[in-house]
This record gives sequence, structure tokens and C-alpha cells, in this order.
Amino acid sequence: MKSELILIKKYGNRRLYDTAGSRYVNLDDLAALVRAGKEVRVVDAKSGRDLTRVILTQIITEDAKDKPTGLPLELLRQLIMASDEVRQEFLMWYLKSAFDTYQKLQDTVQNRLSEVQSAILSPVEMMKRFLGSSAQGSPISADSEVDALRKRIVELEAQLKKPSRPKHSKAKTSRR
Repeated sequence: MKSELILIKKYGNRRLYDTAGSRYVNLDDLAALVRAGKEVRVVDAKSGRDLTRVILTQIITEDAKDKPTGLPLELLRQLIMASDEVRQEFLMWYLKSAFDTYQKLQDTVQNRLSEVQSAILSPVEMMKRFLGSSAQGSPISADSEVDALRKRIVELEAQLKKPSRPKHSKAKTSRR
């Protein structure tokens, strides 16, 4: 599902106006919108020329001023030297590929963490927590603990297979 486009107008005095929110914004506000997944488009208020790429680049460079963790210097040098259109397109393709790979890696890590969390909270694990260990004070080897859990599961399964008696069994027994 694509988010709604937020149109920002840039005026000659370098002020940015959010037409959706009817308010003036700064680069930090725009960065927050982008980080929140909003689609932002910046246009020149007079000419209507699209300035989105320039403003997003400005946000990146402003952010890099405060932190030394920006783009590597060698990459920045290569970006400047890539004035030829073919090299520039290759570099943009490379950066996009690198970012896509990073996103896939993040998604994979997130999925794996979810799987691990599900495994931790699996029914067997919940059963183990519920039942507790049979000898809490003494150390038990992993094999004996697993065997004890297996026996307990068999016992519980046997109890589930037995036909249950009605709760009013006292009344029936008192008649005898």
C-alpha cells in the first residue's frame, strides 16, 4: 500500500511549506516524514520544478555534518568524478543494488528473529515452563530432563484420551 504524497513547496526565501499540514517545515521535519515512510515531493513554488532529489540530498549532507558516519570519502570522491552519464548511471545502479541488498538482509534478520521468538514460545517450551522441573533443587542433565518431559507429555496425552466424567458425579455416587 503506497502512502499518500505530501507536497512541499520551496519558496525563494528557502522556506519549505507543507501543503498537506498547512505549515512551514524544516529539513529535520522532512527527514522525519521520510523516515516514517511518507512519500514527499518538493517543488519550486514559482516554477513547479521538482526539487525532491536536491532536498533529499541536502538532508543527507546536513545529517552527515553532525556525524562522521556518512558516506565514505572514497565513494564521495567517485560520485564527484562520475560526471560522465554512463558512469553516473552505473554508480546509481550500484548504490541502489547495495541498498536493496541491505534491505533484504534486514528483512531476513527480522524474519529469523521472529522465528527464534516463536521457537522460544513454542508449546513444548510453554509446557516446560508450566510444569517446571521435577527436581528443582538438584542439577539434571539435558537428556534426563528431555526424558522426563516426554514421560509427562505421554501422561497428559493419556489423560486427554480418557472419557471425561460429568461434573455432577457426586450426585450419582450419593445415590448408590
